[in-house]
Parts: sequence; C-alpha cells; structure tokens
Amino acid sequence: MNEYGLALAEIERIVLTALAEDLGTPPVDVTSEATIPADQVDTAELVARADGVVAGLPVAAEVFAVTSTGAATFEQIANDGDQVRRGDVLAVIAGPTRALLTAERTALNLICRMSGVATHTRRWADLLAGTKATVLDTRKTTPGLRALEKYAVRVGGGTNKRMGLYDVAMIKDNHKLAAGSISAAYRLVRETFPDVAVQVEVTTLAEAEEAVEAGATFLLCDNMTPQALAEVVAAVGDRAELEATGNLTLETAAAYAATGVDYLSVGGLTHSSPILDIALDLRPR
Repeated sequence: MNEYGLALAEIERIVLTALAEDLGTPPVDVTSEATIPADQVDTAELVARADGVVAGLPVAAEVFAVTSTGAATFEQIANDGDQVRRGDVLAVIAGPTRALLTAERTALNLICRMSGVATHTRRWADLLAGTKATVLDTRKTTPGLRALEKYAVRVGGGTNKRMGLYDVAMIKDNHKLAAGSISAAYRLVRETFPDVAVQVEVTTLAEAEEAVEAGATFLLCDNMTPQALAEVVAAVGDRAELEATGNLTLETAAAYAATGVDYLSVGGLTHSSPILDIALDLRPR
C-alpha cells in the first residue's frame, strides 16, 4: 500500500478489467499494431491540462507496466496529493511505442477520473478547514471503481465512510419501515451483528432522540435545514456523532458546519466530480 492506503491487488484488478474492455478478445490495438513497428521506442509525458489535485499516478503506472509487459519505465515527477498547475509534467514514461499508445486511454480514463474526485474533495476540505466538520464520501460510486474513487477522496483530504454494506450497518428509512420503528431496527441489528458499527438515519429531532435512546451513537441527519440541525446538535450532540447529509453544496457548507456537526457527507464527491484534464504527449523524435 502507498501512503494513502491503495492496495496493489485493487489496482491490478481494475487495470486488467479496464484494459480487457478496451482491447477485446483476443486483445489487440489494431491502429497501433498497423502503424507502429514492433521495435519502435519512444518517451511520453503525462501533462496536466488544468489546475487541480493529482491522484492515481500508481494506477497509471500499472497500466503502462501491463501493456508493455514490464518493459516501460514510469518516472513520477509529481506525487498523489500534489496541487498541480496547467502544463505541469506529472510523469515521464519510456518504452515500446505500441505499448505507450495502447495504455494511453485506459491510463488517462483512470487518472483523470481520480484526479477530478481529489480536486473536488480538496475544495470541500479547504472550505471546512478550521471548523469541527470533516467531509465524508458515500457509497454513490462508479460500479467497479469504488476502491479508486474512495482512495481519491482520501488524497483530496476527505474521509471515507463505510466501504460497503458489509462493514457498517446503516439504518435508513426503508429499514425503519420494514422493522416497524427506529428502535426495533436498531435492536435487530445489534442482536444479529453485535460487533458491527451501527449508524442511524434521522429526519427530525424526535427521531434523533429515539435513536439515541435506543443506543445509537452515530446519526445521519438527512435533509435537515441548518436551523433544524442545530437543534439536534444541542439536544443529542453530546451523546452521538452527527453527520449532515442530503443536498449539501459548497455554497451551503459553511452554514452546516457552523451548527457543530461532526461530518458533512457529500455523494457528489464520487458521483458528480468532473474529471481533471490530463494528457499523454509523445516527445518529438
């Protein structure tokens, strides 16, 4: 793992899947194979086309390693988490030209996506600096890319919430309805999975008080106004960690942070971040 906790096994799984999608069966890049001699070697640069936070350089390196069967070298000039400017060279790659161009789109798809998430997250993290609140991500991720997108959130200065349905129990509105009440749902989860952390979604002060009385120590305060949220903080904030969630924006973040909540969860970090434009440029021969 690197300093932000990205496991090599996750990188390998995603890279192999992405390349298989691009190259078909049997794998072939028809354009590069037709136009470039097998023994041609070149050097290319990954270049930022916009200002932002870079994330995913180890992932890009793996793409070039796979397409070149280890024959390409990947020299990082920047590091994940760096604030980069338009025109900055992020990495220099040298190796078989066919392999470089075969890797190009897959590497860029992944690093541009990850850097976009990191850049968006950094805006939230900077905005919340100096407040009690921390920005969290959600499970609203691109299928198959959750490990990379949540990694990019960490790179950008955010914090991961649960990774999936398996590591944290989250009692939401449909669970409340199915079980009959917040108290019943909480009791059933605790009886079935006593060692799993439990979080409870609430929409009113009354629900927040019911959840805490049932034993909950982490509440998701969904779609509350800052005024309503401040009331929940005053009533139960000393007994539970509180998260504001639902339709939060950069424009309203300060008002929600000012209520004294511990977290702001933002699905848009992973479902709506625009990419950071990064290109691969072959050096002139």
